[in-house]
Amino acid sequence: MTTDSFKVTIHMVSSLDGVIAKKDNSVSWFEASSNYKKGVSGQDPEEFLKTIDCYVMGSRTYEHALELSKSYGWAYGDKPTIVVTSRNLPIERQNIEFYSGDLNKLVNERLKPNYKNVWLVGGAMLVKDFIRLKLTDEIRVSVLPIILGDGTLFFDHIGQEQALHLKDVTAYKNGMIELWYEIKKE
Repeated sequence: MTTDSFKVTIHMVSSLDGVIAKKDNSVSWFEASSNYKKGVSGQDPEEFLKTIDCYVMGSRTYEHALELSKSYGWAYGDKPTIVVTSRNLPIERQNIEFYSGDLNKLVNERLKPNYKNVWLVGGAMLVKDFIRLKLTDEIRVSVLPIILGDGTLFFDHIGQEQALHLKDVTAYKNGMIELWYEIKKE
């Protein structure tokens, strides 16, 4: 599936213990930080976000993003956003599209012909399906300096072994670490 011009990247923010969402869906833990003197400053987020062509997310992630947008604004800008769901959900932005069906068809018939850099931004169930079906090329996990102890786990019962190749590790001044893996497709 991988070509030089198309890739699907899973991106997730996680606590050190692998939790991506608290049971109450609060996000105050996203602001967890510590001072790491050897860390680097992050690249300009505006410039980096320009490299992403399309976002894909599950319905619960979409509902949570809509709720958060009331306080923080829509995190995904005007980029095309495909919500994978079989439920009837509100479309609150022109760039939102719903998809229900075969994920192989989504990637090969809808995403691959139209985009180069697609980011899968949640949730955990959709990420598992993409990994199981070998539809993703990279995983980028931003690990925040906090242990939450309970909530939705990022990798919970995937049910298969998946070899990875470490592409990069970046430690930031705020104590966050980004792990960037290529998914081996053997």
